[in-house]
Amino acid sequence: MLFFIYTLLLLIQLHTKAEKPFCQMMGNPNYPLISKDGDVTIGALFPIQSIETLPSFEFTQRPQLLSCSSVNLRDFRMAQTMIFAIEEINKSKHLLPNVYIGYRIYDTCGSRLSSMSATMALMNGQEFAAEDRCNGHSPIHAIIGETESSATVILSRTTGPFKIPVISHSATCECLSNRKNYPSFFRTIASDYHQSRALAYIVKHFGWSWVGAVNSDNDYGNNGMAIFLNTAQEEGICVEYSEKFYRTEPEKLRKVVDTIKKSTAKVIVAFLTSFEMENLFEQLSIENITGLQIIGVEAWITAKSLITPNSFHVLGGSLGFAVRKINIEGFSDYVIKSFWETAFPCSRTKINSSQYASSCNIYQDLLLLKNYNEDVPEQRYSSNVYKAVYAVAHSLHNLLKCKEKEGCENDLKIQPQQVVEALKRVNFTVKMGDRVWFDSTGATVAQYEVVNWQKDSDGLIQFTPVGYYDASLPPDQRFVLNTENIIWTGGQLEKPRSVCSESCPPGTRKAAQKGRPVCCYDCIPCAEGEISNETDSNNCKQCPGEYWSNAEKNNCVLKAVEFLSFAEVMGIVLVFFSLFGVGLTALVAILFYRKKDTPIVKANNSELSFLLLFSLTLCFLCSLTFIGRPSEWSCMLRHTAFGITFVLCISCVLGKTIVVLMAFKATLPGNDVMKWFGPAQQRLSVLAFTVIQVLICVLWLTISPPFPHKNMKYYKETIILECSLGSTIGFSAVLGYIGLLAVLCFILAFLARTLPDNFNEAKFITFSMLIFCAVWITFIPAYVSSPGKFTVAVEIFAILASSFGLLFCIFAPKCYIILLKPEQNTKQHMMGKVPSKSY
Repeated sequence: MLFFIYTLLLLIQLHTKAEKPFCQMMGNPNYPLISKDGDVTIGALFPIQSIETLPSFEFTQRPQLLSCSSVNLRDFRMAQTMIFAIEEINKSKHLLPNVYIGYRIYDTCGSRLSSMSATMALMNGQEFAAEDRCNGHSPIHAIIGETESSATVILSRTTGPFKIPVISHSATCECLSNRKNYPSFFRTIASDYHQSRALAYIVKHFGWSWVGAVNSDNDYGNNGMAIFLNTAQEEGICVEYSEKFYRTEPEKLRKVVDTIKKSTAKVIVAFLTSFEMENLFEQLSIENITGLQIIGVEAWITAKSLITPNSFHVLGGSLGFAVRKINIEGFSDYVIKSFWETAFPCSRTKINSSQYASSCNIYQDLLLLKNYNEDVPEQRYSSNVYKAVYAVAHSLHNLLKCKEKEGCENDLKIQPQQVVEALKRVNFTVKMGDRVWFDSTGATVAQYEVVNWQKDSDGLIQFTPVGYYDASLPPDQRFVLNTENIIWTGGQLEKPRSVCSESCPPGTRKAAQKGRPVCCYDCIPCAEGEISNETDSNNCKQCPGEYWSNAEKNNCVLKAVEFLSFAEVMGIVLVFFSLFGVGLTALVAILFYRKKDTPIVKANNSELSFLLLFSLTLCFLCSLTFIGRPSEWSCMLRHTAFGITFVLCISCVLGKTIVVLMAFKATLPGNDVMKWFGPAQQRLSVLAFTVIQVLICVLWLTISPPFPHKNMKYYKETIILECSLGSTIGFSAVLGYIGLLAVLCFILAFLARTLPDNFNEAKFITFSMLIFCAVWITFIPAYVSSPGKFTVAVEIFAILASSFGLLFCIFAPKCYIILLKPEQNTKQHMMGKVPSKSY
């Protein structure tokens, strides 16, 4: 019960204290490095010194404040720029005319611990209101800083709940664009979103598809590299490795160097702060790793600290994006004269010992820079600090309702959150000509110079501008490079190559290598009938139907058209035999005509013999219609001519066979069969048989005639120009009718072969029909299986072979008797009155 009462009394006491809170300083106060009081106050955090010395932590006495050494010239110039801008505004009659701006500048020593201590000091101040009570108001109206992104994240998260505006001059991490997490953060530099994407664009511009990537293991490096990797993937750039390390991690740094040594990429994208870049450069120099084209970022590409006697050996030719150099009028003289007289603490006639140290020992390193200003023209971030100060001034000018002649309303109490809202609306132009305004993320427009590490005539390293990137311009005008002015790695004039696989020439396609990035591929030749007419083609294109790929597989050309022509060897040979057959037939006809009165010519109807010779001549000639380029008329002519001439020929042979049979039947007593098959009937039978074939052909040509056809199925690379049959039934009817007559003729001749006679023509007709049928029976499989023009050649061969068979089998024996055995060319011999050899 007593414990409960004690606890209740304690809670009541705490509640009473909470209503009227007392403030008590714990530990020694942290004083600013440089400060001046004013009506409104702007705080600032800069790592003016870079080496921090920790106090003793023996816990036997109260820990002392951290001490710093080694001046960081770049950030000291930023502090001077801030004071220069504030003094300009305080002297201005147009901007905050009767309001005096004060400042408190803290040195963070590049340390997170010192940065947090300085942040708390800025937010609390060193003095309290009456009766040691907290008034709940911030002693400052805005903070300029930090330099690094990670430190700025800490600063913004700390001040965010109190809505104190933070304006950074060089924190570029895209993570700070999140207005939900950092609603009171602004910056006078662009987000790394633009720089990271521009890095991918510059790599793409130079055709480097195989790169390595190294970044600082902090907010700046991790976020920037993540954006670069995403953009690189979109642009088809492959990253062989992506490593990261922090300045205090030597083991990770050694791993990064080992990875670089083993890699094949000749280009490295280094998204590092100047501290990490110094560490990497030192290790690359020790390992003598050269010949790498390094692409850098604004944090280190123009850092003077990297310039050493050996640096060009490793970093020469480096390319990267830098903040634009903007000259601030009057600042160069200010840093060697007015600053030391009016703003530097040790230059004051009276020093408040309670606020500052009893001596100026802590400023000794800074005093060494009193007469030095040669670096001022090369400072790139100073203009951002200048713009940040003026942005705060313009916001206060609007909040205090300042007018040029009447001044400002000094009785108004300005809260930091009011400054935040006013900053969102600022839009003004500084004296250098740049317009200052903040977008929805609190950043300014992205504008970079592309600089190149080069040596001048004196051998000194210069950061030479070779292009620019301006996000305010249209997309096709944002990125400009003067490639001819670039010096490449090691001072070379030739651009280095960095690819996993060489480009695939036209005629090939890319085939990804299993388990490797898409930039690593093999070049596979396109298949037959496919082409690629571009470099690095992913796929080969199929040529259209009548086209085929050329030998290089980079262009589609018209397919070769194949047909049996008169000019080729096969055509010439077939024409020769065709004409030879015509000539031979003509000679036989001449011979028969001269011996037309002899018994051997008169025997078995000489009229049919001459008609047969005429039809054989047509058979030989019709083979010529199969040679040459098929056309609509030639296709119709060749098949109909072939069908009709062969029917005419077989009809004559059939007529001669019937005459032989009838002649021997007529020798029997009381048989007058010859009067039914005299010369008139013979001519009529030949005509009738031929007319039937003519009708079949006419019907075929009427319903579905043959036509020229481009056959692209048999040979993929060749068009076979052939005559399509049109109607297969029509062609089959023509061949079938010829076959029917040939078989009928063969049967009749076979029956008449044993009839008594010294010169029984039926024997020769039987043999000729046997050859004829054998030729055309073998023709069918040969015709079906022969490709292209050989199909036509087979058909011509069958025509010629069967024609020669008929010519030789029927007329050769007669010619033999006429020319060599004239004594047998008598009626008695023909009638069998004289003994003779049988044939």
